[in-house]
Amino acid sequence: MVKVEKELTISCTPEAFLDFVMDIERYIQVDDKIRAISWVRRDGNLTEFKFQPRLPGLSLPEPKAVAQMRLTPGRCIDIRLAPPPLNKFNHRMADFAARFSCAPVDGGIRATRMISFRFNPLTRWMLDPVLTRTLPGSVERELRLSKQILESGESG
Repeated sequence: MVKVEKELTISCTPEAFLDFVMDIERYIQVDDKIRAISWVRRDGNLTEFKFQPRLPGLSLPEPKAVAQMRLTPGRCIDIRLAPPPLNKFNHRMADFAARFSCAPVDGGIRATRMISFRFNPLTRWMLDPVLTRTLPGSVERELRLSKQILESGESG
């Protein structure tokens, strides 16, 4: 299993941070693991989107995926692959979970980003070592660029 969790203090409100992440068409600016978005559907606190994933350090062709982001207002966003029958191939390859959470601190929030993959035994030997090496930098970059955008007022 590969699991990465990073945190960073950002001078913004929880709502500003979580709204930025839920706007996946803007968030793609900071997330190098999302190549292109085919469509987005938002219904209240649930956002679904179809995208072309790109795992850092891998140049393998990756099938498109449909992700679901569920917002708990003021607290967190939980992300998973949409259940079958969508993502049949992706579900066979790995279990995926991700989370954005935030907590108020002096001067803003402490933003935490977690992402995890549990690959099937056939691919684990190849994918775990690569992502163990490359995923932490990708997550740190996400938080750093989010901080730049949110603190500069570019977030809308």
